Amino acid sequence: MFDELFGRAELKERIETLEDERAELRDRLEAEQERRKDAVTDRQAAERRVNELEDRITQLRDRIDRLEDGEQTLSYRRREQLTGRRIESVLDRLTSLEGQPESILTAVVVDDHQISGELRDGFGERAALVSRAAPCLAVTDDARMVSVAFDVPNPPEPFARWGDSVEIDRSWFEPTGRFTLALVRSDLFAMGVYEGRERTAFHGFDSELKSNHSKGGFSQSRFERIRDGQIDTHLGRCQEALAERPDDAPLFVVGERSVLGAVSDAADATAAVDATGDPEQALEDAFEDFWTVTLYGI
Repeated sequence: MFDELFGRAELKERIETLEDERAELRDRLEAEQERRKDAVTDRQAAERRVNELEDRITQLRDRIDRLEDGEQTLSYRRREQLTGRRIESVLDRLTSLEGQPESILTAVVVDDHQISGELRDGFGERAALVSRAAPCLAVTDDARMVSVAFDVPNPPEPFARWGDSVEIDRSWFEPTGRFTLALVRSDLFAMGVYEGRERTAFHGFDSELKSNHSKGGFSQSRFERIRDGQIDTHLGRCQEALAERPDDAPLFVVGERSVLGAVSDAADATAAVDATGDPEQALEDAFEDFWTVTLYGI
């Protein structure tokens, strides 16, 4: 009776209603967080697919150019992904090659639209395959007993020379000495300092981005502006972190193709990789990806 007299019954009912509404909102928030996680995963998968399609489009355009120029359709004899001891073994074989003066051609090729006279002399019509693999290191001999190319994680300045042996520096292909490797994504940054394969320092962070736009609320264009602003802020933090790296050792920057250009001014080499996850695990995956070498049988 007193509850009704002083209006407490109505207040108690209101409290129950608000508590029910709070519980419902909590459920909706948890569901929204799950949807965001799924959206991030879907976006990352889409980015990987975009990278694959861009590579495929480039390959097809190259093929069209060659066909329009009347070139015969060529293909690699084989491809192999080389890591760890397998790289060491293959490089050991190459460095053991010896011949007469001017019998072995070593070339570092960075331009996939030009074929030098040395490449045509060494590889003949299959020099187009070397160009297609660029940037790469290519090796052949005057008897065509060896005819291979390798993508180069840490390429030197381009050259093409005939000699009596193969010109190779292990640091082009393997993690040697002191260097810094940084992984940059639109929502993640990770940086490690290494001595060979051993990481001696680590710094990383991630940034939450708006991952989807639901109907209603602000417009799609405003959503995109907000997201672009978040990415710009994140990349600013990445640039600051790169500027504060501990020394002037070589810097390799890897990550999303769409953001590499914004942070790679000081990099000695860059590469697109699909490493995801928390910063430390993503950096480990990026390290292995960056130092994996593709062998092409020409």
